[in-house]
Amino acid sequence: MPERSPALFLDRDGIINVNFGYVVHAEQTVFVEGIFGLCEQALTAGYRLVVVTNQAGIARGYYSEAAFHAYMGWMQQEFAEHGVPLAGVYFCPHHPEGTVERYRKVCECRKPAPGMILRATVELDLDLASSVLVGDKASDIAAGEAAGVGRCLQVEAVQSMSDPQHVVFKADAFAPVREALLASPMRAG
Repeated sequence: MPERSPALFLDRDGIINVNFGYVVHAEQTVFVEGIFGLCEQALTAGYRLVVVTNQAGIARGYYSEAAFHAYMGWMQQEFAEHGVPLAGVYFCPHHPEGTVERYRKVCECRKPAPGMILRATVELDLDLASSVLVGDKASDIAAGEAAGVGRCLQVEAVQSMSDPQHVVFKADAFAPVREALLASPMRAG
């Protein structure tokens, strides 16, 4: 039986792309400085790249699931073109105060619940204890800890922003994540 793979679990808004609020179009996207380099390091070290993202904008009626999937298809292509393909994208469309009835509920997938991570673990045959999660909110960290992710790191990558053309990133915001990736033994992958 093949050995399970560790994952680098990535929150989307605030970690992969700058969080301007309900980003769902390519033209709204500013990638966080250093994200592709971090992902390249993770892949080289034997980690699989997995996105886990709350998408309350679906429950609030700001955009549809189809629009989200189209956007994430574009994002997956961007990652692949940078040589760092995503192994999976997991999302939660629910929110307890959503305006779209079918998505208005408390669920096990919305972070801080661990549902998305646990689903990815089963579907992608991941080793949670050897995995790393990076998020920008306490709910990301709580989800990782509840799922049993080995290391969960909260990162603030954006120092300031006034609009999409004026974003200032924190210098070397992903340094703690890179250190965590190096702390694990390399795996064949």
